[in-house]
Amino acid sequence: MLKTITVGSFSLVQGIFIRALPDGKIAVRVGRKTYEGHPVTPAA
Repeated sequence: MLKTITVGSFSLVQGIFIRALPDGKIAVRVGRKTYEGHPVTPAA
């Protein structure tokens, strides 16, 4: 499942959902790299 997260103030990353973290962030994978950030809420 694809998820979009915010990394920093203005950077967005979209990748494959890996796991939910205890602090409310989620981890996504893009290629071999894993990013952690806050999930973006769907528009509608």
